[in-house]
Amino acid sequence: MAKAAPEEQRRLLDLQALDSTLNKLSRQAVAARGNPALAAVAARVAEVDAELVRAGTALGDLERELTRAEDEVQSVVTRLERDEKRLNSGTGTSKDLTALQHEVGTLTKRRSDLEDIELDVMERVEAARAARAEVEERTDAVRAELRGLEEARDLELADIEVQRADVQARRNELASTFDAGLLALYERILVKRGVGAARLFHGKSEGSGMQLSPGDLRDIADAAPDDVVLCPDSGCILVRSSDWGTA
Repeated sequence: MAKAAPEEQRRLLDLQALDSTLNKLSRQAVAARGNPALAAVAARVAEVDAELVRAGTALGDLERELTRAEDEVQSVVTRLERDEKRLNSGTGTSKDLTALQHEVGTLTKRRSDLEDIELDVMERVEAARAARAEVEERTDAVRAELRGLEEARDLELADIEVQRADVQARRNELASTFDAGLLALYERILVKRGVGAARLFHGKSEGSGMQLSPGDLRDIADAAPDDVVLCPDSGCILVRSSDWGTA
């Protein structure tokens, strides 16, 4: 059985308190990084980004359709102006002028139809632009929300790191004052069990939260004050308080 002065064993509780704080800070950092709100908003960002791509694609298709409609109208206008110029000049045979007059009428009707199509496409382009602008606003808002959460997370992690560095420094300083054998035993148990040392108070192990059996308490009573005793349930070092026995 390992041995250590009772005073040194009691100081293990201070070391355990620092290690518990380090564990708590580690859990806080994990929770900050894994904040479900971050994942939820990031998913919303992905959704609105995809929606923005779809809105942009739809607008691009309509703008190309509008360009084609404008080109078709311009082509008809060019032909119409040419034919009207020839018709107004009065050159050509009567048959040619009659055919030309018929073509002008056909082109005038075609121009009107194409301009109606162009107007319809223009209206759809304006609607698509408004729809894309609305998606852009929502995208900007969600991205701003995500940035806010990320900044809050980073600030929290920075604060945790400051605390961790301070606690770690105090832990290292305190650990350096222990007997090497006792410290090695404590740290070995800490790694394996999660708790290296806990108080035995009124027959209850604060490492396991369990009341020890009468047999275990008799064994501890028979142990010398400098004997290092272990919790039969949690396996941690039991630090006997001045009133460690049952009430």
